[in-house]
Amino acid sequence: MPLIKKILFLSITIFALSGSKLFAEDLKKVGKFKDWEVMVIAETSGKVCFAQSIPVLQAPKINKRDARLFITFRPNEKISNEISTTAGYEFNKNNSVLATSGNNKFKFDIKQQGFAWMTSKKKENIMVKVMKKGSRIMVAGYNEKGSQTIDHYSLLGFTKAYNTAKKACS
Repeated sequence: MPLIKKILFLSITIFALSGSKLFAEDLKKVGKFKDWEVMVIAETSGKVCFAQSIPVLQAPKINKRDARLFITFRPNEKISNEISTTAGYEFNKNNSVLATSGNNKFKFDIKQQGFAWMTSKKKENIMVKVMKKGSRIMVAGYNEKGSQTIDHYSLLGFTKAYNTAKKACS
């Protein structure tokens, strides 16, 4: 569980301090590839590299949320292809968070503090392959009141962003 807490802290820190000059020194934007961007964070424990995207479409439209989809590399912790998402709210514990691309469905197993992760490296690796070949992926989740949201992410630029993030941490 300490790894999950560290991931949560890092993710929350990224959002909370993204405008701070102090944080800007540690966070470096490596590049933008169509609908994806790559960032590198220098931590005392080593580099963390990730590609992220924001939705091109959100449902319901009336409630704009700070949603994101990430793929992260932490070489010092031997973590690669870590897929996570946030919908901009705390996920409902009774409902699943699912990513869908074509006929492929991926369930996020862990939901904490507004973020969701997969626990299976095998599923993450398969999802990366699907994302490289696809054009769009949808992430559906439920807020604490039980209302469903669906975030549509473009996969344009994903492969280049993925390769750049992976190389930045190799």
